[in-house]
Amino acid sequence: MTEKLQGKKWYALDIMESCRELGVSAETGLDSAEAARRLSDHGPNVLEQKPGRSLISTFFSQMKEVLVLILIIAAVISGFLGEWADAIVILIIVILNAVIGVIQENKAENALKALKDMTKPSAKVMRAGKVLQISAEEIVPGDIILLDAGDSVPADARLVEAVSLQSNESALTGESEPAGKNPAAISAEQAPVGDRKNILFMGTTITSGRGRAVVVETGMNTELGRIARMLGDSAPESTPLQQRLARLGTVMGIAAGVIVALVFAVGIWRGVALLEMFMVAISLAVAAVPEGLPAVVTIVLALGVTRMSRRKAIIRKLTAVETLGTATVICTDKTGTLTKNEMTVTSVFAAGRFFEVTGTGYAPEGIFLDQDGNDVSPLAERNLALALLGGLLNCDARLEETEKGYRIIGDPTEGALVVAAAKAGLTMKTVSKNNPRLDEIPFDSERKMMTTFNQAEGQIRSFTKGAPDLILERCTGMLTQDGSSEMNDDSRRMLLKINSRLASQGQRVLALADRLWTEIPDPLAPETAERELTFIGFFAMQDPPRDEAREAVAICRKAGIRTVMITGDHLETAAAIARELDILRPGDMSLSGDQLEQMSDEELINIVNEVTVYARVSPEHKLRIVIALKSKGHIVAMTGDGVNDAPALKKADIGVAMGISGTEVAKEASDMVLQDDNFNTIVRAVEEGRTIYNNIRGTVQYLLSCNTGEIVAIFTALLLGMGSPLTAIQILWLNLVTDGPPALALGLEPPQKGIMDIPPRKPKEGLFSGGVGARILWQGMMIGILSLIAYWLALRWGRTVEEAHTMTFITMALSQIVHSFNVRSMNLSLFTIGFGANRSMIYAFITSAAALLVVIFIPFLRGVFGTVMLRPSDWALVLSLSLAPLVLVEISKLIFRTSPVAGEL
Repeated sequence: MTEKLQGKKWYALDIMESCRELGVSAETGLDSAEAARRLSDHGPNVLEQKPGRSLISTFFSQMKEVLVLILIIAAVISGFLGEWADAIVILIIVILNAVIGVIQENKAENALKALKDMTKPSAKVMRAGKVLQISAEEIVPGDIILLDAGDSVPADARLVEAVSLQSNESALTGESEPAGKNPAAISAEQAPVGDRKNILFMGTTITSGRGRAVVVETGMNTELGRIARMLGDSAPESTPLQQRLARLGTVMGIAAGVIVALVFAVGIWRGVALLEMFMVAISLAVAAVPEGLPAVVTIVLALGVTRMSRRKAIIRKLTAVETLGTATVICTDKTGTLTKNEMTVTSVFAAGRFFEVTGTGYAPEGIFLDQDGNDVSPLAERNLALALLGGLLNCDARLEETEKGYRIIGDPTEGALVVAAAKAGLTMKTVSKNNPRLDEIPFDSERKMMTTFNQAEGQIRSFTKGAPDLILERCTGMLTQDGSSEMNDDSRRMLLKINSRLASQGQRVLALADRLWTEIPDPLAPETAERELTFIGFFAMQDPPRDEAREAVAICRKAGIRTVMITGDHLETAAAIARELDILRPGDMSLSGDQLEQMSDEELINIVNEVTVYARVSPEHKLRIVIALKSKGHIVAMTGDGVNDAPALKKADIGVAMGISGTEVAKEASDMVLQDDNFNTIVRAVEEGRTIYNNIRGTVQYLLSCNTGEIVAIFTALLLGMGSPLTAIQILWLNLVTDGPPALALGLEPPQKGIMDIPPRKPKEGLFSGGVGARILWQGMMIGILSLIAYWLALRWGRTVEEAHTMTFITMALSQIVHSFNVRSMNLSLFTIGFGANRSMIYAFITSAAALLVVIFIPFLRGVFGTVMLRPSDWALVLSLSLAPLVLVEISKLIFRTSPVAGEL
């Protein structure tokens, strides 16, 4: 079937013929068994990617490092000179180092692949008559896909049905204007991609309307796949931090080269044998350059991202991890983010009367009460029945019963109207037969309304629902108990007061109006269809704030982060919720979209620091708000879910898309996706971002201070004419033992107490700011001096050179491993954060200590590494010196601590 389908001119076939060729019903779609068979035949719906490097290739890339090659050459020379044991051990250590490098790179690649897997797009398909949300990878030729504004097209598909459908095909055609789509067959023998109006293409996005289509090509057989085959794969983008660390590695490599050359020259000057000094110098260079630092940092970033995903925050770009720790403003939507997004119609206002609706959630269980509290039959109340019917017919959401209860597929606000109608016994199944939808003008964020045209008792009736103030502007009549009457300014003001009263109680209000037509206007446009309407009534909906939202806002305030509410809701509704959550405080300003519209950009910039609530805003307003905040030096996180939110999400420092209610366009434009659409998840992500950056700084401080210690000890000993305190093999083993496990374990440090009690760090703050550079120097010198003391005392006490080397080796290794516990926090005492808070550190300590001790206690390895068994008094000395870093750093923390976690970030 695969060969049979490829190359067909689907645009030239009519709908029935296309479905027949694909062996599918346009109404019910494929069944699961057939879909599984086709997936097996056609393979996953993905674009081929360049395969990653093999483990062997990665291993040899590790061996190509200049210093490693020099070391291998030196080992070979040693072998020719008869020093076979040294040569073999050096080669083994080099290979072990390369293996560890491969493991680290592989871990980093796997973690980044897992990150990519988290952000895979999904799609709505019709399978066996049911609408399912599946991974876009599982789509097969013949699948019936359902598309709405904001969706990404998951595969090339032939349109079956389209309502005001437009798609952005600029990626394929170069045309910036959205292309109008319709299902009619195209008779042309050859139609260019841009002329195929009945075909939707993979990778394009739906900008407006909705549609249904049958998939004709997937994966590399799509138009996008053909382009991808020509272009090949692109390299992954590195974060600014990774780029800075790569530059740091280069600088340190040059610096290490200079220092090692100096060490070599001093050693020769002091009479050390040429080969021995050469081996020591090259080994020191290998140990001193933190060549594994970028890989370690990538792993730390990737592991942090995985941790975030468990907390419902999916990071799409690693740069967001760094930026999260610097955020000063979070601009958040209200509905579903600060509130529960469990919309429930609590009352209906129709023809001058209020009706209370009982029941909560999506279960269609509840009754209707009149203003006196009496139980009423909703369908017996003519005006109430019309309001419920109109609200239902004007919705695309569907109510489904599952094993776990009822759920809404679609917009939660529309879901509330569907449930309210169901409580009255009206369902889409029961009413659509007599009131079929004939046409529609979909909702968009500019008009803030939606219109549908339905057959009704031999006539055509349009229902328009949307923002009360905008609906009322378009009404010339209103429903009354006696029929209908003309709407005048007084009645409009009265209805607006009712709307304001409901909104000030924190209720979300939708207005509904209708109009009778003899025929659907042609052309169908908002300007012609959404005017001279008759007002039917209001739906008042309750969407309570999330239980954790107030606390999350308080945490943000303590962390120096302002929370700004930006919503399309009525100003009174937004302000009521904002006060309840302590976002809007005395002295703060709130602005409506109309007020914003009247302001120049300069006027907005002047007051943007005082405004905490923006209501009735459009996506264009969001963009202006982001620009104004950034002009004041703020680092802005902005939430969004709609198609038109994409520019604001891209402009923000951190674009945050909604995982549940967000469109694919919004997700593609974002840096982070919230799986639960919850404001508290953003706050947790900020905490995690601060923690990750903090852990990376700790890792850098640890590795560089250890490297500094090795250079200080060896250079000073040679300068003083004491000979090298370590052999080449011991230096390499130190690098293997101390750089690996502790460095990775530091990246797993959990958030520390008080990390959200301090202001955000400055975006341009360097890695070595806040005293990190000074700590690297003095703590590196501390490790070097302690090791030098062990060496000096060993020689002074008349120990052999092997004993002196062993004492220095143990002191250097153990002091570095112990020091890893110090850098878990820059300022907090280890006894405050607790030894067991990061179990990975315990495991790393055991692993590194074991790797050290085996070369001391196993006789065969003692001969290889030039170590010897120590006397009890020597053990007492090296253990005392090794524990000294813990004592000295604790004292320094006690002296210099000025705030709970000052300088942590």
